[in-house]
Amino acid sequence: MEFQKNGKTEAADMGKGDSPVRRWEDLDINILVMILLYLDIFQLTSVIPQVCRAWRLACCDPLLWITLDLSVLQSNFIRLQVKPYVYVDSPSEEKLTGLLNNCLNLSRGNIQTLIFHPNLYVNDNQLTTAAERCPRLKRLVMPSWDKIKKRTMCRAIHIWNDLESLTMPSIKNPARVIEEIGRSCQKFVALKIMEPCDMLFASSLASFLPNLEVLSVRCTVLSKPALAIILEKLKKLKVLNISHCAITEDSPLEPMRILTKLDKSILEKASRLDEFLTCMSDSCIMCQRTLNDRGFLRWYRYEEDLWKVDEVKSLAV
Repeated sequence: MEFQKNGKTEAADMGKGDSPVRRWEDLDINILVMILLYLDIFQLTSVIPQVCRAWRLACCDPLLWITLDLSVLQSNFIRLQVKPYVYVDSPSEEKLTGLLNNCLNLSRGNIQTLIFHPNLYVNDNQLTTAAERCPRLKRLVMPSWDKIKKRTMCRAIHIWNDLESLTMPSIKNPARVIEEIGRSCQKFVALKIMEPCDMLFASSLASFLPNLEVLSVRCTVLSKPALAIILEKLKKLKVLNISHCAITEDSPLEPMRILTKLDKSILEKASRLDEFLTCMSDSCIMCQRTLNDRGFLRWYRYEEDLWKVDEVKSLAV
């Protein structure tokens, strides 16, 4: 059998006799797409589309772009004490811009799940581009918010009116973003937050996301009053994950007084849920890490990709 590529013939000894010359671009596109599913994002966007027109067309198949997972990409950055509070070097920003543009060109608006690493610093222009060119997005795992203005995030959410699930890293005063989700995303049902949950945050959830069904606040500080609001006010909540949380009597703004177990009133409120996931064990390494890091888990200290874990399967990455 012989395959022809770029005018040159590559021969394979198939035994006796010669078979007709076949070209790589004649390979059945469905078979090619199945092969491309095994390639990483860099191979898929930089190497394969250059082979021939047929292979570039295969790279645009919607099956390849249901999920765009950029969690393999992190920024080279330095934290600052003044605005913008983080400096990201130019090669990191240029690499992200190039990769993102290549992916968005090939995906043709078919991306439904977009995953960023929490140490990837996306800027306003990059997020706006992603929002405008992923209008069918259903799930978003956010990067760091440090270089994104809230108004930019709100504009992106306004575009993503099919959004159903969000993983949210630490953000100051998140009420505006929560309100925009409630206003623009009528199908929104699942939220994971990676920051302390106080009464203000819980009240925002109750006010703007009354239809929330799945909530994870694992590995952070959760005040008992906030937990009570979540259980009382989110009437449609079915699944709540508070595993490895430091449950406090008061607001996390005050000195922490950690509960060693949940009292009867909380357990009674949680009894209506389909799943109430908890872990408050002295022998649990994740519980110990939450306490040691005072509710702001420093994921970079621990196992690679540990941040992707969640006891709720639909929120794991």
